[in-house]
Amino acid sequence: MKVLMVLTSHDQLGDTGKKTGFWLEEFAAPYYLLKDAGAAITLASPKGGQPPLDPKSDEPDAQTAATERFAGDEVARKALANTLRLETVNATDYDAVFYPGGHGPLWDLAEDKDSIALLEDFYAAGKPIAAVCHAPAIFRHTQGVDGKPLVNAKSVTGFSNSEEAAVGLSDVVPFLVEDMLQANGGIYSKSADWESYVVGDGHLITGQNPASSEATAEALLNLLQ
Repeated sequence: MKVLMVLTSHDQLGDTGKKTGFWLEEFAAPYYLLKDAGAAITLASPKGGQPPLDPKSDEPDAQTAATERFAGDEVARKALANTLRLETVNATDYDAVFYPGGHGPLWDLAEDKDSIALLEDFYAAGKPIAAVCHAPAIFRHTQGVDGKPLVNAKSVTGFSNSEEAAVGLSDVVPFLVEDMLQANGGIYSKSADWESYVVGDGHLITGQNPASSEATAEALLNLLQ
């Protein structure tokens, strides 16, 4: 069971002068759930090397059992510091792919041609694709074999407009995940803000927010098993 995890390389929060990147819990919780189930995990990012961590996700009130485990896991920290360059990765080498969120993907992974091609290959091969929180941004330009948006007529979720408003970044982000998924024909649904919520449609799995990270990985694992 070989799982690819793709993280953002983008660290600037628009023109605010603040830092962003990937959200720690959205990486750590799925990483350990899959690893403990016996998956061999490979990490990649557009630029390779150490992906930028959203500093807010490393603050005391954002810590979970998984993030604390990661803090003490030298092997995992070394793996994260040495992600592969996305352009060197081939979908044929993996059974599934998982994209953690954070605001970073809105800028790079949403537009990255290597990520788009990779996703289209995974989907065409019938291999599970999972994305949580802001990571469904990856479906902005991704197409299915029919040439339509990959999420067209599929049940999906992702970071909601109300959650983006709650963190005060609606006017900072390049687009809103909820709006984009709907514009691409996705059948978008959500739960209350900050509650765990996961949607599966065939081999496409999406989670709404950080609290959905582990449940999104569980849904992916169920497909693999």
